Amino acid sequence: MKSEHLVSIIMPNYNGEAYLQNAIDSVIFQTYLNWELLIIDDCSTDGSVAIIKSNCSKDLRLRFFKTDKPSGSPTVPRNIGIRNAKGRFVAFLDSDDLWFPNKLKLQLPLLLENNVAISFSNYEKMSEDGYKSNRVIISSSMHSYRSLLYGNELGCLTVIVDILKTGIFQFPNIGHEDYALWLSILKQGFIAKNCNAVTAAYRIRSSSISSNKLKAIKWVWTIYRKHEGFSYIRASYYLLFAMFKSIVKYFK
Repeated sequence: MKSEHLVSIIMPNYNGEAYLQNAIDSVIFQTYLNWELLIIDDCSTDGSVAIIKSNCSKDLRLRFFKTDKPSGSPTVPRNIGIRNAKGRFVAFLDSDDLWFPNKLKLQLPLLLENNVAISFSNYEKMSEDGYKSNRVIISSSMHSYRSLLYGNELGCLTVIVDILKTGIFQFPNIGHEDYALWLSILKQGFIAKNCNAVTAAYRIRSSSISSNKLKAIKWVWTIYRKHEGFSYIRASYYLLFAMFKSIVKYFK
């Protein structure tokens, strides 16, 4: 990787005081050093802002933004981050999740391959208190638009996008906005490639937006029917596969 390939890391935060410093540290400890971390606070009422400002004062690669009012989802903060990103590559990490030190070093070379617009990885699940028990989510080695229709295997905390290929993008304001965005990128003819390593840890929280599985099924259905414009039969076909993958992931 050339040193000039800046990575813009987008981190939305809402009342993440308990986990925020660990998430920030997991970026600071990356072996690949040419990055900027944009932390977008969604009007937190805890001590998050003090933690963010303290870190920004110590490392100029960190940048602080905030929403005008609480948005209630990571979509608005992420889109603020994307609009202010300076890097060729855009990555995503929520303030309660973690990266492992070699994540960027392992994934970035994939994006220099022709037609690869997204790199991603496998990831590990951890409990709310950070306990890991080798619950690893392993995804396919590669995805096209067609293969990703069978269910979202791209964990947002692992995804890096090459905006030199895709152009500037925004997350749509719908449920499972990340899945809808990945589909829209791959629909252009690009592929997503897995580095086939575990590079991140996803924290399972009872308060997580995605924890309501019935609501998540409705969101995926909406993506197939309205975002992709599929017929009832075609949407039902893909939804069955997506539900199966979701169940397997849940019990992993």
